[in-house]
Amino acid sequence: MTSSFFEINKTTTGKARAGTITTDHGTIETPIFMPVGTVASVKTVHQRELKDDIKAQIILGNTYHLNLRPKMDIMQAAGGLHKFMNWDLPILTDSGGYQVFSLSKSRKLNEEGVKFKSHIDGSTHFISPEISMQIQRQIGADIFMAFDECTPYPCEYNLAKKSMEMTHRWLKRCIKWTDENTEIYGHQQKLFPIVQGSTYSDLRKKSAEFISEQNAAGNAIGGLSVGEPEDEMYRITDEVTDNLPKDKPRYLMGVGTPWNILETIGLGIDMMDCVMPTRNARNAMLFTWQGVMNMKNKKWESDFSALDEFGSSYVDSEYSKAYVRHLFASKEYLAKQIASIHNLAFYLDLVRVARQHIMAGDFYEWKESVVPVLKQRL
Repeated sequence: MTSSFFEINKTTTGKARAGTITTDHGTIETPIFMPVGTVASVKTVHQRELKDDIKAQIILGNTYHLNLRPKMDIMQAAGGLHKFMNWDLPILTDSGGYQVFSLSKSRKLNEEGVKFKSHIDGSTHFISPEISMQIQRQIGADIFMAFDECTPYPCEYNLAKKSMEMTHRWLKRCIKWTDENTEIYGHQQKLFPIVQGSTYSDLRKKSAEFISEQNAAGNAIGGLSVGEPEDEMYRITDEVTDNLPKDKPRYLMGVGTPWNILETIGLGIDMMDCVMPTRNARNAMLFTWQGVMNMKNKKWESDFSALDEFGSSYVDSEYSKAYVRHLFASKEYLAKQIASIHNLAFYLDLVRVARQHIMAGDFYEWKESVVPVLKQRL
């Protein structure tokens, strides 16, 4: 099962698989976690740390945010996002759909697109499938997402159905526009459509089948991790991966905790992203192979042992638990930096080890043994 874009290196008795995605900015070994660099920056982390220490293989940028600031004239003058932020590895951009629905102060939605007010200065903007595609051409990410409507959770059936059908019509417009307007910067960009349908199995099946028919380079699952119970998320992910092509990468958007990541890899997911490692880090929550640490906890006050003896980042051996607790207690910026680097390095280590176990053939046994440990509160 090979295409020049995605190659499956190893399958398992279940749906988990190890693969390789090839872009013009390098290859990505899957399953992969993608750090979120919303406004052309992964919060508190240098690009050099992302590459050399965290070992990120691909990062995310956000269409909604970048379009409002620095705006596309600057982006294009810089030569696209890779050059603007000096990152020469792969980048994925989301379409801005989710942010329009969650961030903008007021929005008016119709078939044409969405009119919304900027969360920055209240100015009025309009985004449509075509405009989203144009912005994402100007950003120049290696993988870019179709413009979709995101439904909230819970969502009434008829609303979810109407929204999904519009997402499908919008997808056709995204494909048409990208077919007619080639890349700007001389490297290939791959469009991924997004499966919607809330938590309704029949809608998800219908959406997955429609998305599969478009024969895109890869496919995404949206509208999960928006407040639904964990078992619902797993159920829908399981059902959708059954209805997506096996030979294309599957991207689960906005997921999640370390155990969510391992469980969804087990359900056939190849790519995921989430703000959790950085957001939780800024609130002193550290994820480790031993469990979850709250660095504001008094129990670390005089613990001079390494931050994480099993951690893969330099911060894990360089600083003690007591020191990092002190930095958080003192509200020092460095606390957030150290914690963010630690969590991201851990997430990348997590998927790297998961991949090793897929290659070795014992992924499911290993997953069952580590998930309870990852959830422990230390």
